[in-house]
Amino acid sequence: MNSIRIPILKVGNVLIASIQVALHDASAVQFKDDLLEKIHTTKSRAVIIDLTAIDVVDSFIGRMIADIAAMSGLMGARVVLTGLQPAVAITLVELGLELPNVLTALNLEKGLELMQKQEQLAQEDESGYDTF
Repeated sequence: MNSIRIPILKVGNVLIASIQVALHDASAVQFKDDLLEKIHTTKSRAVIIDLTAIDVVDSFIGRMIADIAAMSGLMGARVVLTGLQPAVAITLVELGLELPNVLTALNLEKGLELMQKQEQLAQEDESGYDTF
C-alpha cells in the first residue's frame, strides 16, 4: 500500500509543509523521513508545519508530530506549528506531549511572519549588537 506523500516546499531558507490530508501511521512516518531528508539536503534553518486541515490526531500521530519537531530541532531547524485546531491542541496536551523550542502560530501567514522575525533576531545576535 502506497502512503500519501506530503509536499514540502522550500521558500528562501524555510521549508513549508502544509498537511492537507488525514495522516495515517504510514504517511506520518513517510512525512518524517521526507522532511528530515529535505532539511539535510537543503540545509534549511526553519520548518513550518501547517496542520490547519488536521482536525483529529491519535496518540501515534501526536507522538509523531512531537518527534518530527524534536528531530528537526536537533538538525538545527527552528520549528513553527501553524493552524492547530482546538481538538488537536487538546489531544496533544492530554497525551502529555511537550513541544519545547517549538513556536506556534494561528495560521501559515502568521507562521511566516514569526519566522521572519526570528531570522531578524538571529542576524542581530550574530552582528554583535545587544538585543533587549
